[in-house]
Amino acid sequence: MGYHIHCKVIDGAHFVPQHRERIIIVGFREPVAFDWDMLNLPEKNQIKLGSILHKTDGSESVLAWDGSKFFDHANQCIPAKYTLTDNLWVYLQNYAAKHRAAGNGFGNGFGNGFGYGLAHKDSVTRTLSARYHKDGSEILVYQGEQKNPRRLTPRECARLMGT
Repeated sequence: MGYHIHCKVIDGAHFVPQHRERIIIVGFREPVAFDWDMLNLPEKNQIKLGSILHKTDGSESVLAWDGSKFFDHANQCIPAKYTLTDNLWVYLQNYAAKHRAAGNGFGNGFGNGFGYGLAHKDSVTRTLSARYHKDGSEILVYQGEQKNPRRLTPRECARLMGT
């Protein structure tokens, strides 16, 4: 088609607290002096998960489209339905232990590879997948030693993707 094409893989971690590599393709009808190095990308991994999580200090705003569906504004907390049940949490830990014993799924820096991925407020997460609605195990938010981790709320998932 005659376009002058330039492509590059850019990690979303420049802009959001999520490793999410994407191929960016730009095309020009006429030759231009384009160089990917002209882009002044923010440093990767500077934006942390805590920046997209619901605020429990009273500063969480009520959005017209989701109201209190994903956050209990009256009590300034995440609804309990997002916290993993004891059974699911034990299952995920056992599944991870089974794969760890077999030597599978490690070295990725995101929790336990197979089984679940545990993220802290000062983390950058792995990519949010389309199957997150199933059990949400690839990105679980740490809630302390005495409480099971929780899934991201739909609002937090949108924020994680930059919307």
